[in-house]
Amino acid sequence: MSGTHGHHSDGNKKIGLLIAVLALVLAISETLGKGAQTSALNYNIEAANLWSFFQAKTIRMTTLRAAAEQAQLGLPQVAGNPVAKEAHEKQIESWKQAAARYDSEPSTGEGRKELMARAKETEQKRDRALAAYHKFELGSGAVQVAIVLASAAIITGLTALIWIAGGLGLAGVAFCTMGIFWPAVHLF
Repeated sequence: MSGTHGHHSDGNKKIGLLIAVLALVLAISETLGKGAQTSALNYNIEAANLWSFFQAKTIRMTTLRAAAEQAQLGLPQVAGNPVAKEAHEKQIESWKQAAARYDSEPSTGEGRKELMARAKETEQKRDRALAAYHKFELGSGAVQVAIVLASAAIITGLTALIWIAGGLGLAGVAFCTMGIFWPAVHLF
């Protein structure tokens, strides 16, 4: 009888070890998931800020273009006064240059075109981080269920629960691996 008890005890030790490994995978998955979630939120804020800056540049550019067009219409009124005409033309040119700079300013990266490119790149980073977060969440869920099943196997002695727990644990590891290396892969 003590041989049976010893065998049962060895089996419980193995299941306990499985639960410990699953708990480690769960901790890693949760940590990586929280990091990915935080990154996604930060990228979302950054993208929103870039788009706001883009909109502000668009408004400024439109205002300057409208002012230049309005001033252009007033040129015939100052045609008889060379000094006023030259001042008018200088102001029109200044507004046009500023509007062009608002549209594209590669030296600072703060023209509309550059802001749009940066915002889209940041959105892609956000989407990647969100996809990774979802993979880590799936991995965490699978491992949590695996821990419950492995614990139930100790109580019930059902070997099938151990195999299912092991399979779910492997699925959890697979989801975590996907979250790290291939977050954008769609499963469903």
